[in-house]
Amino acid sequence: MQDYDYGLPEAAIAQVPAEPRDSARLLVCIGADAVGIDHRVSELDTLLAPGDLLVVNDTRVIPARLRLRKETGGEAEVLLLEPAESGPDEWVALVRPGRRLPEGTVLVDGDGQPLVVIGARRGDGGTRRVRLLAEPWAAGEVPLPPYLHHGIADAERYQTVYAAHPGSVAAPTAGLHLTHDLLERCRQRGIGFATVDLTVGLDTFRPVIVDDPADHVIHTEAYRVDATVWEACQRTRASGGRVVAVGTTTVRALESVAATGGLAGRTDLYIRAPYPFAVVDLLLTNFHLPRSTLLLLVEAFAGPRWRALYRQALDGGYRFLSFGDAMLLGRGA
Repeated sequence: MQDYDYGLPEAAIAQVPAEPRDSARLLVCIGADAVGIDHRVSELDTLLAPGDLLVVNDTRVIPARLRLRKETGGEAEVLLLEPAESGPDEWVALVRPGRRLPEGTVLVDGDGQPLVVIGARRGDGGTRRVRLLAEPWAAGEVPLPPYLHHGIADAERYQTVYAAHPGSVAAPTAGLHLTHDLLERCRQRGIGFATVDLTVGLDTFRPVIVDDPADHVIHTEAYRVDATVWEACQRTRASGGRVVAVGTTTVRALESVAATGGLAGRTDLYIRAPYPFAVVDLLLTNFHLPRSTLLLLVEAFAGPRWRALYRQALDGGYRFLSFGDAMLLGRGA
């Protein structure tokens, strides 16, 4: 994994999103070269061609971060990750301070309303089962990545403009750059638009801590691709168009269908080089954390030139991570 560790200065991590959304910079490298061309996301309609198909992940981030307290007064935090299979009110969660929240602890909101009962530890990563005692969303906040130090004034700015299906604990950040106006210009140019749904979990963004990427275990995430969307992808490629995935989560959803034949379910697809991509031709993606599975996916898609492109972006003042700028990549060698 040391091959995927690059120097990321704190100053390069974007703390606020670009305004307007599509004013973000876009480093374009569609050909075989290892040099990107500077553009803006607002130019995407001119960079794609009639007959291409733009596919996005329309998942919506839920207000899953609950800042609570124990009945005895101590502060606690619960991050709801996903519903558990054991019942409608049970969730898999991360809790803090974990060691001081034994099984059976009741947590209350600011008004003293009991909201959560802490359950047993489950699986790797320190996750716990918790049981909801009341509707939690009014007390919740949209969880932001820990490298965003100042929060965000408008929580909707951490949602895509087409977000529809609640469930994710992190945004599919490449899609944050798209606007209704840009999508309409793409439509007028003859570029198709389709949606998939992959529920983004924290494991997508977790650094790989093992030395050998082959030893990393990626957790599963729920996905759904409508049959009409899958058929549109096949028609696009058969007619000479390109399937353009907005974000790595869209890639995982589409390539999971190709790999398993299942249009819905849970995927643990772990994409790293060499990988036989079967659906996606172009990838619109942000700049990712060092030592992450997302960086492994980018290398599998674009080849080793990612290193030169990342260096070009850092030298050129591009902004990195969730609120940062983006790349438009073609498949590499």
